[in-house]
Amino acid sequence: MKPYDAVVAGGGLIGASIAFELAAEGLRVAVFDAQNPGREASWASAGMISPAPESSEMASLLPISLASVRLYPEFIRRVEDLTGRSVGYRKDGALDLLLDETGQAEIDEILALHRGAGLRAEALSGPEARRIEPALTSELRAAVHRPDEASLDNRLFTEATLEAARRKGVEIFAGNGSEALWTDGDVCKGLELQSGRVEARWTVIAAGCFSARIKGVAAYAPVTPAKGQMMALRCDSVNLKKDLWLGHMYLVPRNDGRIIAGSTVEYEGFDRSVTVAGMKRILSGATKLVPALESARIEETWAGLRPDSPDHLPILGPTDLDGLLIATGHFRSGILLTPVTARLIREWVTTQKVSEDWAPFSPMRFQRVRQSRGA
Repeated sequence: MKPYDAVVAGGGLIGASIAFELAAEGLRVAVFDAQNPGREASWASAGMISPAPESSEMASLLPISLASVRLYPEFIRRVEDLTGRSVGYRKDGALDLLLDETGQAEIDEILALHRGAGLRAEALSGPEARRIEPALTSELRAAVHRPDEASLDNRLFTEATLEAARRKGVEIFAGNGSEALWTDGDVCKGLELQSGRVEARWTVIAAGCFSARIKGVAAYAPVTPAKGQMMALRCDSVNLKKDLWLGHMYLVPRNDGRIIAGSTVEYEGFDRSVTVAGMKRILSGATKLVPALESARIEETWAGLRPDSPDHLPILGPTDLDGLLIATGHFRSGILLTPVTARLIREWVTTQKVSEDWAPFSPMRFQRVRQSRGA
């Protein structure tokens, strides 16, 4: 196989966006995926673009999350203009909902996290929230309105980004996955594929939860799959405008009238089965928030595998192997962090400098942990 300037292991949204950015700089780029590209976590997501950390423990994500939100409109414009495809982008805001009268501390924490990050957030009473979303339950006690939140149709976005990459000259190889790094001493020369070797100056690992299965990668990206079960609902009497959150459960409206409901977080290996328990949990939360969804039609159910890291933070950046870059471990923030991940990898490849501090997400942090333990 001919050599490339850069090869990307993984054809999901992260891999496609990186390839798109690199090819836009004139590099010869190839993407390799074990199956049809874009059919794993990118396909299974809900598509939310929510920059605030879910908890104070995730605060280190905030700078690159905010950077990614700023990059999104231009990134979407480039993809849509190049392909002529809409990605279903909506910037209608979100509501964090509270049903329990004893949960004022939770509201205060959400407000503090958002306002501390410079994000707009407004506390609402139950009646105030229902004036915004009339379908909400009458049992709603309070809410936090996050007016700057956005979402998109992740499946449309992934397909459009793959097509944009192709139009920029990226070669995408389906059914030809990466089996191992091709190394020579402290240099990564490319990938060992199912079909043989491919050589490149830069090798980018963006294979989601499958990254650690590539021989030589687990030391830098010890990712594991975190299953999330989801469903798509349709209800003619419900017309939601906002993304709705209740803890980790959410409802996300789409432009085509569907409502995406999710999600679970389950550590069961690479099992993608949809279970009665998972669906029951999601439906219980959905109908608790919006009682009219009792009459909704279930149009689709599915489960996806998020790439989770030991500290639940993304794994981004160079390694001690010259030419090897990692871009995985995005866990529940893959859609959110797509534009900034692609930009940072592109900046490093072209200038060896980056515009955001990605040191907290270095693949080398796992090496340091092992060394400190005497491994």
